[in-house]
Amino acid sequence: MTPDDVVARAAADGVRLVRFLYCDPSGVIRGKNVHVDRLRGKLTEGVGLTRAQNAVNMLERLVDIEGMAPVGEVRVVPDLNTYSRLPWVPRTASVICDQLDHDGLDWGCCPRSFLKRVLAQAEARGIRVMASFENEFYLAQEIDGRVVPYGNGPVYSSAGMDRAAIVMDDIVDALEAQGIEVEQAINEYGPGQQEIAVRYQDALGAADTQLKFRDTVRGVAEVGHNLIASFAAKPYANGIGSGAHIHFSLWSPDGKVNLLHDADAGPERLLSTMGRAFVAGLMDHLPALVALTCPSYNSYERLAPDAWAGSTVSWGLDNRECTVRVASSFWGREAESTNVELKACDPSCNPYLALGGLILAGLDGIERGLEPPELSRSNPARMSPDEQARCGIRPLPSTLREALANLQADPVLFGGLGDLLGRAIVAVRTDEANVFDAMTPDDARAAHLRVF
Repeated sequence: MTPDDVVARAAADGVRLVRFLYCDPSGVIRGKNVHVDRLRGKLTEGVGLTRAQNAVNMLERLVDIEGMAPVGEVRVVPDLNTYSRLPWVPRTASVICDQLDHDGLDWGCCPRSFLKRVLAQAEARGIRVMASFENEFYLAQEIDGRVVPYGNGPVYSSAGMDRAAIVMDDIVDALEAQGIEVEQAINEYGPGQQEIAVRYQDALGAADTQLKFRDTVRGVAEVGHNLIASFAAKPYANGIGSGAHIHFSLWSPDGKVNLLHDADAGPERLLSTMGRAFVAGLMDHLPALVALTCPSYNSYERLAPDAWAGSTVSWGLDNRECTVRVASSFWGREAESTNVELKACDPSCNPYLALGGLILAGLDGIERGLEPPELSRSNPARMSPDEQARCGIRPLPSTLREALANLQADPVLFGGLGDLLGRAIVAVRTDEANVFDAMTPDDARAAHLRVF
């Protein structure tokens, strides 16, 4: 689309305000509104943003980070192809943006630009990455000052689907109105917990869609139904956690050949040589990667055995206790449907950081010609020590601080982020950990429930 195309779309949609949105290092979706009368110029010149804004964490605390003082500005510049009219609010649209310096280049702390750099590395190796986020979230309502689940019912039950049917139908309507293709919408295990899976697409589009998805679910629930939609990883102590499982596949540049699939590999090899090396790299970097895919203090309450979330470095075929799951393909669509799922990811993540880190880890596996260990054929946490050793099983970090330390010690991931973005992630998350350490667990969960 051209700027004139966007202006024409906004006029046809009756739009007054356009949100210039981005996702900051703390995973919060932020932005600024532009009046339609000023839209044409702002589509090319962007909107001013203080350099300090990305030093604000999920608790709205400004963290002291060298190079991110409230002096100087960057520009929030939209990708014109991400224009969407927002169905749940009147006369409003949005565009997803990069954060650029005055020279039009990444200023060093733009997560979307980081993902673009990583995708360029993949493309240089003849790899086109496709992905989707499979989101779980809770619906809740506030009654007499208490936040209680909404629409609870037995998992995957018609009763559970009925009790949330009206709000879920409105959410699906709003997603489809923005061109987001919904594949499944079901009720999940937790009280009031729902899941929506959307169609895979190119990795940058998948990350952009994740921002639109979170905003849409939250907005429809809140504005249309006076409900809370929470994407926190573990909003209730006794409720199962919510994931944003990343499904990904590797394709030829023309999008015609799934590079993960090998028709001659046999059932035990599961994936092509490239696919196995990518998985091996992913597993090698997992202890650091979770700092990007499970990045909130609350995330580490979810990563527990028997929670189908992945709490170990492990992989398996349709093994939902493994962190890396090779999904079984569908009859007649074996090549197309071969994909891998990362379960240790939750919707509090910045999707650009999560996907970018995942791809960097996998590319490193390809570069080094790594081979994954034996498949885990049962629950990794319940295997014997000998079985765990053969399958390369080791625990994932149990705290945010441990994950951040691993990230800083990982030259591939931390180096790939770049100096400013890497330091910003560590600083804002460490400050959050300091605050949450002083809270009761219930208060920490409540804070995450409201923000995400």
